[in-house]
Amino acid sequence: MRNIVLIGMPASGKSTVGVLLAKTLGIGFCDTDLCIQQREGRLLQDIIDKDGIEAFLDAERDAVLALSCTDTVIATGGSVVFRDAAMQKLKANGTVVFLDVPLSRVKKRLQNIKTRGVAAKKGESVEEIFAERRPLYEKYADITVRAACATPEQTVQLLMEALQSAGVFAGKKA
Repeated sequence: MRNIVLIGMPASGKSTVGVLLAKTLGIGFCDTDLCIQQREGRLLQDIIDKDGIEAFLDAERDAVLALSCTDTVIATGGSVVFRDAAMQKLKANGTVVFLDVPLSRVKKRLQNIKTRGVAAKKGESVEEIFAERRPLYEKYADITVRAACATPEQTVQLLMEALQSAGVFAGKKA
């Protein structure tokens, strides 16, 4: 099976849903934010604060380019779409799924934007981040799952249905 790559806004549920999806499918799980922290030996926010956004985006790209996995659900950082090389690598061995969560829901969940490790310009609002990234999520997505008010478990069910409809795998039932 090819990898299943989750993209979307910070706080859209990629990591939470990714773990549940991997358990449902009986495959591996990888969180690229954790890969970055391991490679760099520091927190995401520390990289952004000390080195700047461009250096962080390069570290994110490099972490993705270093991935070597199959049969894995990959939860990416929300900014991975800013580096085409990273997205091309993820698409080459995976099906990219955009977890589409409405802005109002993201704003409710994303209370800690200044400490969470979100690659954003100083003073940039959640609305501005959303507006800038959404077209990129849509550009790279093979599948879009609208998870407006769904719980993580309901989102996994929606993902399973979308993946089965797209022919990504057959026979597995949620």
